[in-house]
Amino acid sequence: MKPKKQVPVTDEGWLVEIAAAYEDAREAIPFGAALGEPFGETELFHLAPVVALKCRGIPRTRRNMRRATEAALASYIATRDANPHSLDNPAVAFAFCYLASHHGLGILSESRADTVIDYVERSRPSLVRLISQGTKPNSPLQPAAGARLRELLKKLKELRARRG
Repeated sequence: MKPKKQVPVTDEGWLVEIAAAYEDAREAIPFGAALGEPFGETELFHLAPVVALKCRGIPRTRRNMRRATEAALASYIATRDANPHSLDNPAVAFAFCYLASHHGLGILSESRADTVIDYVERSRPSLVRLISQGTKPNSPLQPAAGARLRELLKKLKELRARRG
């Protein structure tokens, strides 16, 4: 899939974009409570696929959402199972799912995604600093984001119910 918006070419570029994407996702937190499904930063990784599509300018079709979401959540679960504390930091978990979404869409190779996530983990203080500075993308979430957010919140509720 060819994205409409340019993909970062450097690890540093990815770090800046991930911080902006995280901030974009974080702006959805107040809407969770309004929709009856409160969530916090620890659940933001669920929004990584929709934010990845938005940041790349890719339409949120059912097929695109499925590819991005399946890649992100399958990778997340496999990583958590192999190393339970590897994704404890909300920003790192979001970054991981954001990059996995790009891989699922065929935008980023597995080896490049691995290289970038390694860089993100090594540069965690820089990521936190960029996020705390309020780095934001240039455009707001598209109007259809509310419906997708409700769908993601429903899935989050189902996951919580399964965990007990």
